[in-house]
Amino acid sequence: MNVRRLPLPTAVVAAAAALGLGALSACSSGSAAAGGTDKFDVVASFYPMAFLAEQIGGEHVHVTSLTQPGQEPHDLELSTQQIVQLQESDAALHLKGLQPAVDEAIAQSEVGTKIDAATLTSLEDHEDEHGHEDEHGHEHEHEGGKDPHVWLDPVKYAEVAEGVGKAFEKADPDHAADYRKNTEALVGKLNDLDAAFETGLKNRKTDVFITTHAAFGYLAERYGLIEEAISGLSPESEPSGARVKELTRTAEADGVTTVFYETLVSDRTAKTLADDAGLKTDVLDPIEGITDGSRGDDYFQVMESNLKSLQTALGAK
Repeated sequence: MNVRRLPLPTAVVAAAAALGLGALSACSSGSAAAGGTDKFDVVASFYPMAFLAEQIGGEHVHVTSLTQPGQEPHDLELSTQQIVQLQESDAALHLKGLQPAVDEAIAQSEVGTKIDAATLTSLEDHEDEHGHEDEHGHEHEHEGGKDPHVWLDPVKYAEVAEGVGKAFEKADPDHAADYRKNTEALVGKLNDLDAAFETGLKNRKTDVFITTHAAFGYLAERYGLIEEAISGLSPESEPSGARVKELTRTAEADGVTTVFYETLVSDRTAKTLADDAGLKTDVLDPIEGITDGSRGDDYFQVMESNLKSLQTALGAK
C-alpha cells in the first residue's frame, strides 16, 4: 500500500475485551459454545480463510468473516464490534502479513486457538522484479517481503487446509474424526484442481500473462508461467510510465493478447494499458472475496473460471 496504517490502538482492543467479559473465561477452556453458539465458533480474516473453515468444519462450526463481500481485504480496518466478536470466538484463522489490522487484533486477543495460515506452508518472495514500487517510494506492506497469496496455488492451499484441519481437531476433539474426513475431501478436490490446471495449460502459445497486481506469483510458479504485473503486490500502487512502456514491449515480444484485471479494485490502469497496446482485457480473480460480480459462487468455481481465462489468453489447446 502507499499509505502506512497506524497499528490498532491497544485501548480499542482493551475496550472491546471489556465488553466481551463473560466469553473470555469460556474461550480459554476451549468450549465449543464460547462464541455464543452451540458450535465451534471461528472468526476468519477474509474469504479464503473462511472458505477453509467452512469446508473443514462442516456442520460443527459457525464461521464469521471479518472482511465483508466486496470489501478489499488489504484495506480492512476493524470495528469495535468485530473485535468483540473476535474475543468471543473459539478460534481465529488468518494469514499474517495480508491484513495488519487483523494481525494486531488477533495478537492482542485472548482467543484460545490462533491459526496463522502463513505458518502452514512456505511463503516466497515474489516482489516485482522490475522494482518500480521501490523506485517510487511505495511502501511494501507484506511482512518480510513475502507474498501472501498462497491460496491461488491449489497445492499450497491444500497444505494450509491440512494444517487448519489438525488445528480444529486439537481445539475441538469431540469432532476430530469429522474434521479429518472433511480435510481429506477438501485436499482431494484441491489435488483435482491442480491436475486440471496442469493439463489445461499445456500446449500453450505463450507463458506470459499481464495482471494489475502481482497476486498470481505462486500460480505462475506452479504451472511454469511468467506473471508480469502492472503494479506490485499492492493492488493500489501506481506503475511508472517506464513500466507501462516496458509492458507494452513485453506484450508484443511474447505474444500477449490480454491484460487481466480483478473484481475488487479499479480496472482503469489495465484498460489504459490494453488500449495503448491494442490488447483485450479480461478478469483473473485473486478470489479475495466472492460478490455478485464473481464468476462463480465459491473458490472452486472461480478458480475454474480463472483457468478458462488463462487458457484463452495463453492460447492453450
